Amino acid sequence: MGKRYYYITTPIYYVNGMPHIGTALTTIVADACARYRKQRGHSVYFLTGTDENAPKVHQVAQQQGKPTQQFVDEMAETFARTWQALHIDYDVFIRTTEARHRRVVTEVFRRLRAQGDIYEGRYAGWYCISCETFFAESKVGSGRTCPDCGKLLEYRDEPCYYFRLSRYAEPLRAHITSHPEFIMPEVRRNETLGFMAEGLQDIAVSRSGAEWGIPAPDEPYGTVIYVWFDALLNYLTATDWLERGEDYLEIWPPNLQLMGKDILPRFHATIWPAMLMALGLPLPERLYGHGWWIVNKQKMSKSLGNVYEPLAIAQELSRVSGCALPYAIDAFRYFMLREMPTDSDAEFSLEGFETRYNGDLANDLGNLVHRTLSMWHRYFEGCIPAGVHVAEGLADLFQQQVATVADAFEQVDFPRGLREAWEIIGAINRYYDEQAPWALAKVGDMARTAQVLYGGLEAVRLMSLLVEPVMPQVAQAIAYQINLPDVPVWQDASRIGAIPSGHRLQAPQPIFPRLSKKSGVS
Repeated sequence: MGKRYYYITTPIYYVNGMPHIGTALTTIVADACARYRKQRGHSVYFLTGTDENAPKVHQVAQQQGKPTQQFVDEMAETFARTWQALHIDYDVFIRTTEARHRRVVTEVFRRLRAQGDIYEGRYAGWYCISCETFFAESKVGSGRTCPDCGKLLEYRDEPCYYFRLSRYAEPLRAHITSHPEFIMPEVRRNETLGFMAEGLQDIAVSRSGAEWGIPAPDEPYGTVIYVWFDALLNYLTATDWLERGEDYLEIWPPNLQLMGKDILPRFHATIWPAMLMALGLPLPERLYGHGWWIVNKQKMSKSLGNVYEPLAIAQELSRVSGCALPYAIDAFRYFMLREMPTDSDAEFSLEGFETRYNGDLANDLGNLVHRTLSMWHRYFEGCIPAGVHVAEGLADLFQQQVATVADAFEQVDFPRGLREAWEIIGAINRYYDEQAPWALAKVGDMARTAQVLYGGLEAVRLMSLLVEPVMPQVAQAIAYQINLPDVPVWQDASRIGAIPSGHRLQAPQPIFPRLSKKSGVS
């Protein structure tokens, strides 16, 4: 059986802390990609979940005086609830403490050990618990600190198993250079090739004396499988690889794997595909690593007190407005994707969020919908007369912008896609200013008034389509106000003039009430 699903994944998230805007960004991007693919007619399989076998997770559970399993159960539920509140429509929420995942990790370890890709050795060197990473002596910072997070490293000297990563260095380099879309954006591809140029060394894939994790098969108690080796296999577990035989290929390989830039070169772009090569399995089609949110020009850090939780941000927007905003979550999703760090990092601030809300959402999108429907009700009692069509130049612009937005969404470039979608709003505002339908109605030229307003109505219809991956509830609200049974799908976009004569519109309701004051928090 051939591939049936478009398979999208997020990384699985450590449960040693609450979901924050960094993990929210990756998950919202994945959800928007999944919704876009569904609009294009694909069957989508969207995976997210939690990474629960890490030593640092066990440490936090101990600090809180809880059994580790109870702690990870509670935290997994917190992540699942948060994603649901952010309108994340995932298909599978995987947890690495699941029995089926343990079976996959154990089987892969056995297979690779049997074929010589995992072998016995001894690890002597520096290890960062926070990053769950082993570092070569040449990478260790002054004062024996982690080159990534700056925390103190632990020196380990213990027997362990190694994975022959070096065996796959050349095949992997050849794959990356011959498949330019395998790692995106280009800056991440270059970072990965630079990382590989330093030489891929075999990596330790077990730890001795650990109290938490997946036990290495056929080994005495206390030897567990390295958390990254374990965690990366979640993408395979979710296809029921062991249980379904060749039918797992309905889902596999992943079409798009999304993650922050920090876990791409060392883990997802080298160790992960090398593991798959060793197993003889197809590689993912595309790995996409986005940049970081920074706050006051610094990476988010709990110690600096600059970590934002996503639901708290949406609640803050409602607080600033003085009332419960109906689409605060969708506004948050819009800001995340409009400001998404692509090939570099981006500054996050509540003030920037409020500015986007008042400008792009209240002044632009919300105002376009409300003023267009208000004029239809004022001049035509909300009913579309016969004989109207979209002016030729305007229709061409609509089709051009829809195609441009589609190209950007295909490339996971939501900032560009949303900028291009907003060009439709700018074009209609200029069109209204030039044609002045209110003046045409005043002198009794109702045929021309209807003609102009029909262009605006088609713009509103198209905007409900274009924003749906980003703001699903707002898209539904717009579709409801123009009295469509559902949000248009992508194939409807090419049919300019799809709203027929005699069609009745609902009364306009404000979607984005303008914020009247600033929070003063940034």
